[in-house]
Amino acid sequence: MMSGLAHLMPNVVHLGWFGQNGWLTSIGQTLYMTFWAALFGGLVGLIFGVGLVIFDKNGIAENRVLFNIFDKIVSIVRAVPFVILLAFIAPVTQAIVGTQIGPTAALVSLSLCVFPFYARQVQAAISSVDKGKIEAAQSLGATVPDLIFDVYLREASSELIRVTTVTLISLIGLTAMAGAIGAGGLGNTAIAYGYNQFSNDVTLVATLLVLILVVLVQLTGDVLAKATSHSHR
Repeated sequence: MMSGLAHLMPNVVHLGWFGQNGWLTSIGQTLYMTFWAALFGGLVGLIFGVGLVIFDKNGIAENRVLFNIFDKIVSIVRAVPFVILLAFIAPVTQAIVGTQIGPTAALVSLSLCVFPFYARQVQAAISSVDKGKIEAAQSLGATVPDLIFDVYLREASSELIRVTTVTLISLIGLTAMAGAIGAGGLGNTAIAYGYNQFSNDVTLVATLLVLILVVLVQLTGDVLAKATSHSHR
């Protein structure tokens, strides 16, 4: 079987599973970038998304100054293309992690890029919460933190899982783009050892692996969203 695979995809087999350029190494780098960028960028995005709702006009903690600050930051950062952002914040990346290349360096750009996208997704998700439930909680003396955690986030949990799934899928695509310009991962494998060396089999396998990751994230998100939606009925 291995001999047949080596005949059909010699360059894929040549890379091997382990080592600096191995397939498992590339997959691990992609998962590493996706996980940590999702954690850091997602946390900031969640804070900004909630802030955009509660500070908005008629929000539970209306504050036009804070709303405008949050809104402008999200809009400006989201408007910058990822590749330009990578180059623009290179000195910041160097100062934070000590290097401008590799998976760890890419986390700064990935986190910064994903947070405004997720913030808008969170804003839309929790804005859909029934206003009657918010008013009912307020009439019972609920505080702002109570309303955020027990009403907004709880009632919108199913929709939040859906938008998180969309964000993760977008992030996987960004890691591939970052990898294509030296951050490692499957994107780097597809370009450096596939496209640049005319190894179509390597490019094909790297692309298929990215698609598999996307499908797994989508299926997991769908299952969790349905389970959460049923639990609130």
